[in-house]
Amino acid sequence: MSRSQHRFAITVALILFQLGFSACQKVPAPTSVEAAKPAATKPGEQKYKQRQSETYGPPRVLGRLDDPAINESSGIVASRANPGLYWTHNDSGDGPNIYAFDEHGARRGTWRVRGASALDWEDIAAGPGPQVGVSYLYLGDIGDNEGRRGEIIVYRVKEPTIQPADSSSTKLKPLVTEDAEVIRLRYPDGAHDAESLLVHPVTGDLYIVSKIPFSNPIVYKAAAPLNTNGPTTLKRIAELNIPTLFGGLITGGDISPDGLRVALCDYVDGYELVLGDARAPFDQIWKQPLKPVDLGKRKQGESIAYRLDGRALLATSEGAHPPLIEVVRR
Repeated sequence: MSRSQHRFAITVALILFQLGFSACQKVPAPTSVEAAKPAATKPGEQKYKQRQSETYGPPRVLGRLDDPAINESSGIVASRANPGLYWTHNDSGDGPNIYAFDEHGARRGTWRVRGASALDWEDIAAGPGPQVGVSYLYLGDIGDNEGRRGEIIVYRVKEPTIQPADSSSTKLKPLVTEDAEVIRLRYPDGAHDAESLLVHPVTGDLYIVSKIPFSNPIVYKAAAPLNTNGPTTLKRIAELNIPTLFGGLITGGDISPDGLRVALCDYVDGYELVLGDARAPFDQIWKQPLKPVDLGKRKQGESIAYRLDGRALLATSEGAHPPLIEVVRR
């Protein structure tokens, strides 16, 4: 079973559990994650929906990712060096490739990340790095379905500047980035599966949110400047209470460009935390309530990102030619 199939099997099992599925009830098996959403309103659900409706508008599809090489979009981030463009990457099974596209999903080029390998890439982030004023991409090789990895890796590379002619590059004939730096990380409490990588846009601090079925996800931090000369032990800093029976199945995350909001998603829904006081330390944000965000219909949602102006969230899905979904902040 592939990693994607492994995750989907877990998702279906959780959905069936949430629905109280049993053969004697003769409830038809769900045909998709979206179709499996329970119709009944759970305690507090209406309250969450009301809060969400006050924050973001309804989801709309801007287009579809037209590059056929993108078949398991597992992370998304707004380009800092190329306003209006976005980056994504595939899940396990692809090489160390990143794919650029515009706000309608049209391909803008493919780059191979020099000096990197891809065991289980799960998320991508953008943020500062060693050179002041330069945007860096962070690629999270952090997946660990079986919980066996003694170390995980985040690759940091200067973000490419995209030219119009670059759209002709492909997975078979990619462009090449500058050399990537290798950031080796260890958990303080044993191996964990994770699919969410976040980098603070000002401090460069790095965050990973664990993925734990039926349990609260844990937030781990590596403070900047990040060490590239040896392994860094992450610090456990928070535990999140996700308002769903899916529990800790967090599959993507991002920090807003102003550093005041955090977006997370699972296979079905999105969530946002807001730092109430801009003067407060950023890590206070993990104590704030999570507000649900409707991300629309996604076959298997594993990515979420803020638009460069911070006024909208975007999401993709695994599968060929996935939709590019946007929800705009009211």
